[in-house]
Amino acid sequence: MQPFTYWDATSVEEAGKLLSLKNAMALGGGVDLLGEMKERIRTPDHVVNLRSIKGLDEIRKTDKGWRIGATALIADIAEHAGLKKDLPGLAEAALSVATPQIRNQGTLGGNLAQRPRCWYYRSADFDCAKKGGKGCPAEEGENRYLAVLGGGPCHIVHPSDCAPMLVALGARLFLRGPDGARDLPIEDFYESPSKNLACEYTLKPGEIIEAVEVPIALDRSTYVKLRERDSFDFALAACALAGRIEGDHFTEARLVLGGVAPVPWRVAAAESNLIKNTLADAVEPAANAAAEGAKPMSQNGYKVPLIRAAVARAIRALAGGK
Repeated sequence: MQPFTYWDATSVEEAGKLLSLKNAMALGGGVDLLGEMKERIRTPDHVVNLRSIKGLDEIRKTDKGWRIGATALIADIAEHAGLKKDLPGLAEAALSVATPQIRNQGTLGGNLAQRPRCWYYRSADFDCAKKGGKGCPAEEGENRYLAVLGGGPCHIVHPSDCAPMLVALGARLFLRGPDGARDLPIEDFYESPSKNLACEYTLKPGEIIEAVEVPIALDRSTYVKLRERDSFDFALAACALAGRIEGDHFTEARLVLGGVAPVPWRVAAAESNLIKNTLADAVEPAANAAAEGAKPMSQNGYKVPLIRAAVARAIRALAGGK
């Protein structure tokens, strides 16, 4: 690992100043960044610890919903009684992350801003386009875990479990940096490789995630994650679903896929099917709509039926088995 200077930030403002230093990077739980540093994918000269900032890990209810600080631990989100009651899908998504040990170390901000797990990107032996090289070795190589929706010129999948659920819940992301504070819908935080090949999100230099604000406008939510190992794995396909049900219909619905695209993948056509059909009749058309446009590569065609299965399970879960 390349030598670096380590800083304990004492405030969000100080963190912004420290992150304005040349080649500085933010550290939350370190689950992702330290791995990249060991592989020399990222070689910062300065590492700025955010968990030393008092209050940045706060989870509290407001008149707008729930506000969750960037350094809140994934384990605390998964086990928080208020979140389980008001935002069960978010608690489920947090509980599905990795292992208990990682959930006790990883932070929400780190989970939302983690880098892709494609082994061509993660390995120093390959000089792919995402790292400034040329082409995508996965197109002719090992691609069984990569994107079937929205891929090209890079075919990564976004690894976060919390991000799809927060998009489905209509969350807003609060950012702060040297130029001040700003907030945006969380889905606007992410960018596909066709728009931004170098990075998956829109943080400006010196800017950090400060908090996420999640409304309670949609009273039902769930997260369904399909993976190879239930004990510890990234999603092969996942469905985050939030909505409102009256009688035998969804009156509102937001459906977002995880593990199958470079960004949390919202599917308007599936949402439309959920609203215009009864609960019993919505499952198949919505599941099929979610997989429309999929373009599998040589080894990941199995993800298409997994998308349909994850969506069907999520709909039935919210419909109470109807």
